Amino acid sequence: MYMGADPVLQTLARLGIEHEIILVDPALADTALFCQHYGYPLEQSANTILVASKKEPKAYAACVVLATTKLDVNRRVRELLGVKRASFATADEMRTLTGMEVGGLTPFGLPEGVPLWVDGRVFAVDWVIVGGGGRDYKVKLAPQALLAAGGKSIEDLAAPIAG
Repeated sequence: MYMGADPVLQTLARLGIEHEIILVDPALADTALFCQHYGYPLEQSANTILVASKKEPKAYAACVVLATTKLDVNRRVRELLGVKRASFATADEMRTLTGMEVGGLTPFGLPEGVPLWVDGRVFAVDWVIVGGGGRDYKVKLAPQALLAAGGKSIEDLAAPIAG
């Protein structure tokens, strides 16, 4: 990968966001596998999830939640989108809309008009790891960097996973 031409890295540079790149074996990009293999805590890893309304015209939102939580699509996200029904966007929708790969969706470089909502719990950690747009790297940064990318902190966007 030629990182100089990478739109995610260009966005991070344009916004002046301090970050660390973590190169990843694409087969280990899924959050749980990544954390287990590379020794990072799930509590400081976040998933960016693209949600879509069920009816046309489609409304989309990108949501960032800690890996230890579950996105509240049926109540919280649906309310925020202002739609009756919402679900996770399909892999094809995600690729078409963002140009990013499943397992690597990132808050950086999202298309104009796609809101970025960040669960308030994300801001309780010192640093967080998010996807890099593909499956070959992740980005470690301060959670406040998500605000610089246009993110809005939303309380109770997610709920802890019972376990």
